[in-house]
Amino acid sequence: MAGRRRAWGGGRVRGVTLWLLLGALVSLVVCGGGRSATDTASADVRRLLDRRAAAVLAGDGPAYARTGAPAEFTRLSALPLTAWSYRLTALHRADGDGATADVELSYRVEGIDKAPVKVGRTLSLTERDGGQWYVDDDEPARKTGQQLWDQGTVRAVRGTHSLVLGVGQSPESLRRYADLADRAVPAVTEAWGGAWTKRVVVLVPKSLDGMAGLLGSPASAYRGIAAVTTGEVGGSARAPADRIIVNPEAYAVLGDFGKQVVLTHETTHVATRTATTAATPLWLSEGYADWVGYRSTGRTAVQAAPELARAVASGEVPDALPEDADFGFGGDATKLAQAYEGGWLACRMVADRWGEVRLGEFYRAVGAHGKRAGAVEGALGKVLGTTPAEFTRLWQAYLRAQLG
Repeated sequence: MAGRRRAWGGGRVRGVTLWLLLGALVSLVVCGGGRSATDTASADVRRLLDRRAAAVLAGDGPAYARTGAPAEFTRLSALPLTAWSYRLTALHRADGDGATADVELSYRVEGIDKAPVKVGRTLSLTERDGGQWYVDDDEPARKTGQQLWDQGTVRAVRGTHSLVLGVGQSPESLRRYADLADRAVPAVTEAWGGAWTKRVVVLVPKSLDGMAGLLGSPASAYRGIAAVTTGEVGGSARAPADRIIVNPEAYAVLGDFGKQVVLTHETTHVATRTATTAATPLWLSEGYADWVGYRSTGRTAVQAAPELARAVASGEVPDALPEDADFGFGGDATKLAQAYEGGWLACRMVADRWGEVRLGEFYRAVGAHGKRAGAVEGALGKVLGTTPAEFTRLWQAYLRAQLG
C-alpha cells in the first residue's frame, strides 16, 4: 500500500497610514530602538534548541539533560543520525514563566535519507534560573503523526540492505524483519532495475495503535493491513527515504511466505516512488507491487487471487479495471481483495503477453505523463500498441483463462 505526507503560510499588512508611521517613529525614539521581551525570549529559545540539537548529534546525554526533559534522549539514542536541528517558527508566551514553542524538527538517518525529514513539533517551555529556558515536554504538532521515539525507546538493527527500527520489539524480532527486507531488495532490483537506492528502512511499532500513531490516523483505518509505505508520490531522488511501517498485529498472523510477499510488495513501492505520480492509477501501482511480490514464488493465479477466482468461477467477470476508490481500507474486504487481485493480474498479463521489460516501461510511461487524464491511454498506445477498450477485453479473457 502506498503511502501519503506541509505547507507554512503567512501574510503581510498593506495600506499603512501616515499616523501609524509617525507613531512607530515616536516609539523608536522613546525606546531607543531596543529589542522587545518577545524578541529576546525567541533568541534565547533558539540558543536552547541549538544546544539541544548539538547534544543529540554528539550523543551527549548530560548536555541534553541540561536543556530539560531528558527522557527523549534515551528513546532516540539508537537512531544513527547525520543531522538533527530545530527551527523556531513561533513562540507563545503564557502568564508567568511558561511558553509554548512551535518548531520544525529536521533530521536525517545515516545511510538512508538523502534529504532531511521535516516534522512539526510543539515544545512546552519554562523560564527559570535567572532567565534560562528549559524544555518540559516535546510532542508532535497538532494534526501531525508521531515519530517512533514518541512511543518508547527505539532499537535499531542493520541488515545488508535495510535498517529496521522498532519499539517494544526484541532484537531477534527486528533481525527477522531485516532478513526479510534483505531478501526483498534484490528481488525488487531484479524486476524494476537498478535506478533506486536499494535500501529500505522498516519501522516496527509495538502495536496497531502505534502504527496508527505514526501515520496520524485512527487505528480502524489499518486494522488487518500488514504494512504500508509512506513517502512523497513522484518525489525526487533527493527526497527523504520512504518508511515501510509494519502493523505487528496483522503481520504476526502471516506465515513466512506471506511475510516475505508483504515486505517485497512494500519495498517495490520504495523503488518505484519517483516513477509513481498523480497519473498512476492504484490498479497499476498496487498491481505492480504485487506482481513483484509474487514474481518468483511459483504461486498460481488461483492461489494468489482466491476472491477474484471465486467471482470469475461464478460468472462474475469484472466490467472494468479497479477504480482508485475500490482500494479504500474502510470498505468491503472482499471487494478490496478483488481490487488488489485484479490489478496484479493486469500487470501479470502485461508481463506474460508483452514481457517484463515492457511492463516496467509501461509503468514509467504512465507516471511520466504527470496527470491522470490520458496517462494510461497514452502509455497503452505508445508502449503496448493497444487501446483501453482492447486492453480491458484482453484482461477479462486473461481472468477467465487463469481463474475460470
